[in-house]
Amino acid sequence: MIRAATVNDVADIRAMVRELAAYERAVEQARATEEQLREALFGERPAAYALIAEDDGTGETVGYALWFPRFSTWTGTRGMHLEDLYVRPTARGGGYGKALLASLAAICRRDGFERFEWWVLDWNEPAIGFYKSLGAELLEEWTVCRLSGTPLDDLAAQAPGAAQP
Repeated sequence: MIRAATVNDVADIRAMVRELAAYERAVEQARATEEQLREALFGERPAAYALIAEDDGTGETVGYALWFPRFSTWTGTRGMHLEDLYVRPTARGGGYGKALLASLAAICRRDGFERFEWWVLDWNEPAIGFYKSLGAELLEEWTVCRLSGTPLDDLAAQAPGAAQP
């Protein structure tokens, strides 16, 4: 079963975020607390949304997808960015990943989103093969850029006075 996450799912979501980070060899970077996730997903101004995959027989949470809207100046429409897609190892191959992605695609169509995009690590061959089997296009000509920590602080300090937060 795929359903919208509720505030009662926050502990499970945080645990799966850490499991995903461990799989991606970056567990030390997964610092989000339950309080931060609760506010991001269920606060006054949600920053993101989540779906939960449950085993129909046991009711156990076996996966999640976390996404947020984005906007394209080229199409003039909103789109969806999938931040995380994770299915616990014991449930892989059971159709949960495809069901989560299909549910997200349905949200895109319902809400008029023209694009559904996500990132995948270049070494994650099982995921890449899975995404390609669904018809996903890998945009190899694009490179992800990121500023964080000191470089982000340094650039922010150069903002004109009127743009200072």
